Amino acid sequence: MAIKIALLIVFFAIMIGVGLYSSRHSTNVNDFVLGGRRVGPWLTAFAYGTSYFSAVVFVGYAGQFGYKYGIAATWIGIGNAFIGSLLAWVVLGRRTRIMTKFLDAKTMPDFFGKRYHSKALRITAAVISFVFLIPYTSSVYNGLSRLFEMAFHVPYAACVIAMATLTCVYVILGGYMATAINDFIQGIIMIAGIIAVIYSILNGQGGFLQAVRALSEISSDIAVTQGQAGAFTSFFGTDPLNLVGVVILTSLGTWGLPQMVQKFYAIRDEKAVQTGTVISTVFAVIVSCGCYFLGGFGRLFDTPEIHTEKGVAFDAIIPSMLSTLPDLLIGIVIMLVLSASMSTLASLVLTSSSTLTIDLIKGNIVKEMDEKKQIITMRIFLIVFIVVSVLVALNPPTFIAQLMGISWGALAGAFLAPFLYGLYWKGVTRASVWASFAVGVLITVINMFPQTRFIQSPINAGAAAMIAGLVVVPVVSLVTPKMEDGEIRFVFDCYEEKHMVEQRYALPEEEKKEN
Repeated sequence: MAIKIALLIVFFAIMIGVGLYSSRHSTNVNDFVLGGRRVGPWLTAFAYGTSYFSAVVFVGYAGQFGYKYGIAATWIGIGNAFIGSLLAWVVLGRRTRIMTKFLDAKTMPDFFGKRYHSKALRITAAVISFVFLIPYTSSVYNGLSRLFEMAFHVPYAACVIAMATLTCVYVILGGYMATAINDFIQGIIMIAGIIAVIYSILNGQGGFLQAVRALSEISSDIAVTQGQAGAFTSFFGTDPLNLVGVVILTSLGTWGLPQMVQKFYAIRDEKAVQTGTVISTVFAVIVSCGCYFLGGFGRLFDTPEIHTEKGVAFDAIIPSMLSTLPDLLIGIVIMLVLSASMSTLASLVLTSSSTLTIDLIKGNIVKEMDEKKQIITMRIFLIVFIVVSVLVALNPPTFIAQLMGISWGALAGAFLAPFLYGLYWKGVTRASVWASFAVGVLITVINMFPQTRFIQSPINAGAAAMIAGLVVVPVVSLVTPKMEDGEIRFVFDCYEEKHMVEQRYALPEEEKKEN
């Protein structure tokens, strides 16, 4: 216990210290929200990765889907690495940085308002962001607090309140730079922690081969394994179709999440984008693949404690696995999940408060807001958002994975398509953006209630919302009035600007020789 407490004290001290240091560099709105758009590749890549993978992944998703699909759950981590990280950086990174800088857009709703010349779209996007970031935040608290209960025997409510308070303090102090620097520190802890945990868990089962052999011998009812022998060690697991739904939601979903895409707004330059792409992908391979791979062995730790009257308590699977580790390793795991959770929470609360201030309050409720008032308002809303999400977390309605599915489904279902198409295609219409907002939110909300549910799994409902948006936007754009040519030319002029660069970054055209 002394080791665990000592590690926590050091961790908290570093986080607060970074917040105090960063406060000197958060004197205006651009600095507070985006770090002045001068954040380097390592900080940006780690900020992206640590915001991506939290206790929701390590405790909720790894536990639930590892238990359901076995080792095949590793496919989710592979999708996260190469679709959610690599492809996201390649497709969105440069263009997001260029267009948001040109439009002076600081948030995703701000982007929608300026890209599509619509104040109403901006306000609606801000409301959607605030409402559906709350369940995601609650799921982050939930996952972390279960591990704290296992390691320290501290009440769930106390864990939630302590974590919320600490995160609130360092984000209020330092804004985006505080979260980015802390994310880098936390990311290193996550990498070291996941490697140590996987090694220890497998070593405790007699090594990798013995663990796989034991997993292959586990039998379950035919409804789970569909009659397959060794289903939990098979290439595609027990249920490939639902596994694909999870891959789509957790991988493609990041393309439309405000707290994820906003990382590209802040990156410094072209070289930082290129370097950050590699770093972010490697980080995701280690952390995400590691989490789901570890979760795939969850059935080897199937104890009566993880079963309730309602069935398997999926959120208890990973804590049950970790409870077998030595105290020092449990301390490392706590640091790992605390790092992942606090980085995600910091990103969520900063995104939500900046969205409410910049896109909803400024210019609508309060007509004139100078830089100082905006920063004060954002700090106030940081506290408000934390309090609301804590109240939800204290009485969570369902499993971690379902909470995250609701949040990701609504946000990515509404935002992904108009954001992605808006960076590349001049033909996107305002009506198609409204249609995407409506489809993403409606599919998610309708599926929240048993009476109206038409897709049984919230995960698959979220994946369906995203795919629906990608179809709806081009279809509606083809049959609705186009934006004015002047509006479109203004937006896409940013890609036409000429810049001189060093030859190592761009090969020059050969000079034409005179005859």
